[in-house]
Amino acid sequence: MRSPAIRAADAAPRTKPSNYPEPFAAMVAGRIKRPLGDLFGLKNFGVNLTRLTPGSLSALHHSHSHQDEFIYVLEGAPTLITEAGETPLSPGMVAGFPARGTPHHLENRTAEDCLILEIGDRSAGDEVSYPEDDLATLADLEGKRVFVHKNGTPY
Repeated sequence: MRSPAIRAADAAPRTKPSNYPEPFAAMVAGRIKRPLGDLFGLKNFGVNLTRLTPGSLSALHHSHSHQDEFIYVLEGAPTLITEAGETPLSPGMVAGFPARGTPHHLENRTAEDCLILEIGDRSAGDEVSYPEDDLATLADLEGKRVFVHKNGTPY
């Protein structure tokens, strides 16, 4: 029987650094996600320990149709980008993004790594919009996210 607890930093990183199609995957190069919730079979919400190396982004600028998101800054000084502008963050700061809320992402503009805890629910039928890019996700017939252009054609 496996231990019910581990050190988060010991969790294996995602085998595929990004699910974004190119050229968008290259935009989040330097982001290292460790899917902690998956290790324990969590079905209702996901938890990632995410390292942002200098110059990297947490994600493309986006918002979810159904999913709520929450972040907690553990290390470093990422910049939160929203419609309200840019907000410098530091360890101990948190931010939350309700479904259908403001588009957002984090950028590491410093010379040091940033470490973020990300938590989001796994709402069925969630779709993601990317207001600054020709990209969207739709739920396919099996409920999986598929990437499409804004006109609906697949990548």
